[in-house]
Amino acid sequence: MDFITELINQANYILWTYILVAMLLGCALWFSIKTRFVQFRMIGEMVRLLGDSTAKIDGHEKHISSFQAFTISLASRVGTGNLAGVATAITVGGPGAVFWMWVIALLGASSAFVESTLAQLFKVRSKHSYIGGPAYYMEKGLKKRWMGIIFAVLITITFGFAFNSVQSNTICAAFDGAFNVDPLYMGIGITLLTIIIIFGGVHWIANVSSILVPVMALGYILLALYIVVSNITHLPEVIGIIIGNAFGMEQAIGGGIGAALMQGIKRGLFSNEAGMGSAPNAAATAHVTHPAKQGFIQALGVFTDTLLICTCTAFIILFSGKGFITDLDGIQLTQAALNSQIGNIGSTYIAIAILFFAYSSILGNYYYGEANLRFITRNRNVINIYRILVGGMVFFGSTASLKLVWSLADVTMALMAICNLIAILLLGKYAFRLLDDYMQQKKNGVKSPVFSKDRMKDIEDDITCW
Repeated sequence: MDFITELINQANYILWTYILVAMLLGCALWFSIKTRFVQFRMIGEMVRLLGDSTAKIDGHEKHISSFQAFTISLASRVGTGNLAGVATAITVGGPGAVFWMWVIALLGASSAFVESTLAQLFKVRSKHSYIGGPAYYMEKGLKKRWMGIIFAVLITITFGFAFNSVQSNTICAAFDGAFNVDPLYMGIGITLLTIIIIFGGVHWIANVSSILVPVMALGYILLALYIVVSNITHLPEVIGIIIGNAFGMEQAIGGGIGAALMQGIKRGLFSNEAGMGSAPNAAATAHVTHPAKQGFIQALGVFTDTLLICTCTAFIILFSGKGFITDLDGIQLTQAALNSQIGNIGSTYIAIAILFFAYSSILGNYYYGEANLRFITRNRNVINIYRILVGGMVFFGSTASLKLVWSLADVTMALMAICNLIAILLLGKYAFRLLDDYMQQKKNGVKSPVFSKDRMKDIEDDITCW
């Protein structure tokens, strides 16, 4: 096991040090410049779109509003990345990692705009709705189905296997910290429940989660904001610590800036998913009158996720003074920090909240994997084998070490992101044209711009839903 961990760590180091960081920052800067920093200048429009009324088809209400879609996606985002990922970033990279999380969110929102806009442009109709995502815009936009298949395999491995092991590891660690529940027994329970549900069994659990997850997400945000306001006098000091550790001389000499940079970008990407290629799978299913609209909503989601929620978690940890304790990591560090602010109820709340957050993510991750697996094959036996393997990885994550599951997730996430970044870099010109079309309609007095495929005659045959 030590050999495997070391091998994964070496692959991790090479991918993140020499390839992915350069690609993430390079693409984010390029998209920011080409869109004239759409993530900043269009914030007003992003907020306005949240108030769009429910879309109508043939006079009947058929689709949820932009605001409803935003709140649903926000609820699904609040979870392991926000609570455990931030703690891991601070533990490994120091408080300076938080600064680089901010940077990747501010710049990466432009990548989120591009990938979600492309997902809308190249989406296809399914039986009852729309489907799409990177695999589809690789096939239809780049005419490279083989690339779409590679991405589909990578997202299946990343979300169905690696990320689900992170989710189960976090649940077990939280319950171990709050209730001293043996991770082995907790892991068996989570695994059995997962297998039952993904094979089409107990639907009421998923229904209960869909109600409780938004409530607990809102509860966490309000709790975090309360703690920040209660410690408002220490805010300048904490911000100073974050910036000092991101650029300080001591960190430069000891190599700490590199560690902070790597951890900030890794955990920021895991949390807000900007440029990774996962969010476009969901973005493609929305009904909007113009592809750019979903790009705006996704960019706003990145800001909300990292600049608001992740920052609140970081402040909770740093206000408590536990950010420099090395014997705590992941979700247990967040629990200890919250306990210091509101008493032992903190770890209990986090344990219960993360159960719903992470478990709903397990089901969502499984869906991402199956949806992309179906891009490759409709063979029922292959799907069933995938379901069994998902259950196996959920159990593996519950008993594996924290460092191993995060390292495995980092490797697969890097490969998946690299594949998607190459695609959106090549297809970005279409997103830029869609943005220009949207802006031109707004200048002409159109309150709610509408797109039709005859505006892009060069690729009209590849656009099926507009």
